[in-house]
Amino acid sequence: MKRLFILLALFVSASCLAQVTEINEGIYQSYFNPALKEPLYVVYQLYQGGGTCSRLKKHFRFTVTRPDTATPKDYAGSGYDEGHLADAEDFASDCVKEAKTFEFFNCLPQTPRLNRGIWKTWETKIRKDSQTKHLLVICGGIYGNKTIGNNVAVPDKCWKIVIDKASNKILYCLLFPNDNSDSVNSTISLDDLKKQLGYELKY
Repeated sequence: MKRLFILLALFVSASCLAQVTEINEGIYQSYFNPALKEPLYVVYQLYQGGGTCSRLKKHFRFTVTRPDTATPKDYAGSGYDEGHLADAEDFASDCVKEAKTFEFFNCLPQTPRLNRGIWKTWETKIRKDSQTKHLLVICGGIYGNKTIGNNVAVPDKCWKIVIDKASNKILYCLLFPNDNSDSVNSTISLDDLKKQLGYELKY
């Protein structure tokens, strides 16, 4: 009987993760899961990222026409940052494009230590690579049972895949624990990463 409950839980979990709404923002594609109120992952292209647009007055915007996303209220007092997937600074050469990154379907709850530490370090490194390479960036979360606010899912881990479009070579496959360790597994294979996701990737 216990085994039956475990199998049922796995089936329900897989069914939940299979619910995906594709949201095309032009500069990125979000594969959003309404049941989690979070994106599973985001895909975007990056070439010569960076710029001078200011982020000081920007905040994530809850989109009224998408009531299934998180809201600022969900994050308030949670201890988690509103962590970008498609990084705002990657599009800072165009303030209209940069503003599109401030949506909750491009956002995951990340610990401040992750968001402002090793995650940001790799964002900066990847943006530097984009000065000479056309990149495809895929990044998202691996979910467990944690939630904040009104049942907004919190990923146990976050991840990034970076592909050189010219050669189709994987430059980086990265797995980050969403905790205070400020660490990353930079040697994980794509196959091993995919085994942990619990959902299919399109890119």
